[in-house]
Amino acid sequence: MTQPPGAWGHLAFFNRDWPAIRAAIAADSRQILPPDAQRFAALDACSPAQTRVVILGQDPYPTPGHAHGLAFSVDPDVRPLPRSLTNIFKEMQDDLGAAPANGDLRFWAQQGVLLLNTALTVPAGAAGGHAKLGWSRLTQEVLEQLSDRPRAFVLWGNHAQGYASHITGPGHLILRSAHPSPLSARRGFFGSRPFSQVNEWLKAGGDSPINWTTP
Repeated sequence: MTQPPGAWGHLAFFNRDWPAIRAAIAADSRQILPPDAQRFAALDACSPAQTRVVILGQDPYPTPGHAHGLAFSVDPDVRPLPRSLTNIFKEMQDDLGAAPANGDLRFWAQQGVLLLNTALTVPAGAAGGHAKLGWSRLTQEVLEQLSDRPRAFVLWGNHAQGYASHITGPGHLILRSAHPSPLSARRGFFGSRPFSQVNEWLKAGGDSPINWTTP
């Protein structure tokens, strides 16, 4: 089984909660996504020191071949794109005038964008199937860790916004809007301009903006 990401291994979750979650996953006879080696990919890609922006997702895509461990991201050959990601790119096109050529968002992570799902596993074809497995405690601890200095937090939808209480301290940018899913995108996600807002905030603090569009 995959090992906890070294830069986050000090979190209490990994001693207190992870052994039971790991055992529950091992005992589940269904196909579990993403593959084991990619389970902590988001945290592996962004250490606490590297993280500048956090985008919270819900759980991995339940379609085999889609999830690879970063919220909203898919492998570059996935077509068609998941509908939430299609709407993210539509809003980006309206906001910035461009969007990536495919759904692989790992180049965001390389710039310090933590794409964290609040559950890191899902049974194939069963969206939300591991939502109550105990993963939420990891999300809470990650947000508490990242409250130590000003960062940008992007909370799309009620589920992500439910974790806002774990973001403490002054100076953060906290963006809240509807989720980009087809069910809710027209209720406030479209037109929210999160990408330019994050970049304006970063630049105002003397930091470099995120290149959202071009790997």
